[in-house]
Amino acid sequence: MQETRVQDNRMQDNHVTIVTGAGSGIGAATARMLAERGHAVVLVGRGIDKLEETRASMRDPSRHLSMAGDVADSGLAHDIVDRTIEAFGRLDGLVLCAGSAPRASIDATTEEILEETFFTNAFGPAFMVTRAWPQFKKQRSGRVVFVSTLGAVDPFPGFFAYAASKSAVDSFARSIKAEGHAIGVKAFAVNPGCVETAMLRRNFPTSVIPASRALPPEAIAEIIVACVCGERDAESGRSILVASP
Repeated sequence: MQETRVQDNRMQDNHVTIVTGAGSGIGAATARMLAERGHAVVLVGRGIDKLEETRASMRDPSRHLSMAGDVADSGLAHDIVDRTIEAFGRLDGLVLCAGSAPRASIDATTEEILEETFFTNAFGPAFMVTRAWPQFKKQRSGRVVFVSTLGAVDPFPGFFAYAASKSAVDSFARSIKAEGHAIGVKAFAVNPGCVETAMLRRNFPTSVIPASRALPPEAIAEIIVACVCGERDAESGRSILVASP
C-alpha cells in the first residue's frame, strides 16, 4: 500500500502547507492526509503537546514542524508564516481550521464573546492570508482553505457571533478568487454541518445531536485535501456545503 502511494502522481513531495487547529479534529485529520500526499506540514495550535501527538502519528514525522501559537494574535500569526518560509523556502497552502464556537443567544452575547469569536474565526485567518500573500505572489501559486460552517447559511439558534464570523471567511474565499486569479492563487470555504469534534460536544451532548448525525472529521479532511492538491480548482471562491447525515 505504501509503495502505491509513493508512485501516485498526485504526490506533492515539495509542497508545504500550514494547518491551524492541527491538534485535534478536522485539523489533525487534514494534517495526516496531507502528509500521506507528500506535503511537509506545519502544525499550528495553542497546545504543543497535542500538536506533537498529531505529528507523531503522521507519515515521516521528522519532515513536519509543530508551532504553538494563537493565530488570533497578529504577531504570532505573522511569525508562523515567516518561520515556515524560513524553514522550507516556500509556502504552498494554508488550511485554516482553528475555530471558536461559544454558544450564546443574542441577548447573552457580550463584547468578550464577539471579540473571541471574530478574532479566532475571522481575524486570525485574515492575518495568515495577508502575511502569506507576498510569498504566493512570488511563487505565482497558492491555495487557501477556510473551514467554515453550514451555519453561515442556516445558523442554529445561539450562534449569532459564530455564524457571522464564519460568513466572513466565506467572503474571504470570494475575494481571494478575485485577486488571486492573476497570480495562480485559489481559495475555498468548506462548510460542514455537525462534525464529531470536541467543539461540537462542548455545545451539544449526544442526547441533542447523536453521534449518528455527526460527520467524522476525516470526511471533511478529504474535501480539504482535494482542494489543497488542486483537485477542486473549479470550485475556487465557492462555499462547499457538506450536510450532516
